Amino acid sequence: MAETESTQPEPETGQYEQIHQIVAAEFAIEEGFIEYSTPTFYVTSQPKLKQAFLRLYKQLDSMQLVPLLRKRENRLMLQIVPKPQIKPSRPWINLVLLIATIGTTLATGYFLTETAANPWIDAAMFTAALLSILGAHEMGHKLTANRHKVEASYPYFIPGIPTFGAVIQQKSLSPNKDALFDLGMSGPLVGFLVTLVVTILGIKLSAIVSEVPVGAQTLATPLLFDFLSTLFRPAGEGSVMLVHPVAYAGYIGMVVTMLNLMPVGQFDGGHIAHVLFGDTILGAVLSFVAVISMLFISWPMALIAYFLSRTRHPGSLDGVSKLSSSRKLATIVLVAIFILSVAPIAPITELF
Repeated sequence: MAETESTQPEPETGQYEQIHQIVAAEFAIEEGFIEYSTPTFYVTSQPKLKQAFLRLYKQLDSMQLVPLLRKRENRLMLQIVPKPQIKPSRPWINLVLLIATIGTTLATGYFLTETAANPWIDAAMFTAALLSILGAHEMGHKLTANRHKVEASYPYFIPGIPTFGAVIQQKSLSPNKDALFDLGMSGPLVGFLVTLVVTILGIKLSAIVSEVPVGAQTLATPLLFDFLSTLFRPAGEGSVMLVHPVAYAGYIGMVVTMLNLMPVGQFDGGHIAHVLFGDTILGAVLSFVAVISMLFISWPMALIAYFLSRTRHPGSLDGVSKLSSSRKLATIVLVAIFILSVAPIAPITELF
């Protein structure tokens, strides 16, 4: 085992020795040194590399340090860096944005249903259904972040017409690819499950008529919406569905799920694509195709996706260990959810 050390002030050298002992307990060190004030080690690969890194990650956390595992010239390089200072969240901002989003969503629901018998009731149902989907999506991220010890804020809802959705702020890197995959998957998966429930309830509350009412608008429904409409067909004679506000919220939930699964930048699909393909040509091609596709859906979202795609994904602290087999199989489920949420079938009537 070769080892070299730079000449450093005594306190830094003393900390290096302590870190060296901790690292040596988990890894076989080929070479160790201090590079630009950063303890750096070339280590030998091992069958349980992922588990060894996680143990090291947990042990260094109490010292306000984090490990970074990368490949450099086909060698495994482990660097120990100070844990970044995390700016505390301001819960009052989350609350104010939530109240504002409830207001804009409720107002949108009212104007969409003002000709109905009870527009405020329909608007309230629309608001509750839509925010339940968006809230479940973001809380899926938040709970997964907590499970993997990743610092993240509570959801920030974004008011709009009716809303621009919600986001959480991830304040620290994921420990490994498994955790990053889980973070990307959890939101769309939980949001999709809630979308299923909301859509089924909304379809049961809808009605079927024989003709499209004068002045009614139509929607190109996703494959899943069409399937659920057939399976839970509401009462009435004819072939045109008068969509209830709750069903419309389910429709929006499907569109949101599809957009979030786009393999771009910091989108949920971008996290998953980075874990699967890294900084490869295939990953870049997928990102490009996704941005172009979004132009036909929502040009503002396409613009956001484009700027996000210009920033290199930060990855995870352990950028070497492989993704678990079960998570690779879970990718099939996510692809199926994407397809079910995007494929357009015959239009349905949007009339409250």
